Amino acid sequence: MAYLNIGDQAPEFSGLNQNNEIVHLSDFKGKKVVLYFYPRDNTPGCTAESCNLNENYSELREKGYEVIGVSPDSVASHQKFIAKFALGFTLIADTEKTILKQYGAWGEKNMYGKISEGVLRTTYIISETGVIEKVFKKVDTKNHTAQILK
Repeated sequence: MAYLNIGDQAPEFSGLNQNNEIVHLSDFKGKKVVLYFYPRDNTPGCTAESCNLNENYSELREKGYEVIGVSPDSVASHQKFIAKFALGFTLIADTEKTILKQYGAWGEKNMYGKISEGVLRTTYIISETGVIEKVFKKVDTKNHTAQILK
């Protein structure tokens, strides 16, 4: 599936969070959502991105944003990742890659000449009414919050 675009209605989804609770996009209606897709817990880029969002989580919340991370990792992996870095937001375990595919964040990657399928690091900013306002396909993992607030 192709990426979603600015102006598109964000597809409704549901998935298990780090507490084994089902989370729906509609749970966040009335709030802006930073929905970020990342490849794997505890890898350098993903850790930098998650920690940058976490370090600025208070500021993001003051500006009306909620943060939701999605990766194909398990609930147990998310629990360890959150505990290790004291992350304060929701991580969804998309082990079946349903949400990833729905949002065009799963597909062919070319790393060092090797082609494989995997997570395409992407962030969507979703409005209070569920409309996509911004799409980041080139994420600056160390300065992602600045990218979002720019």
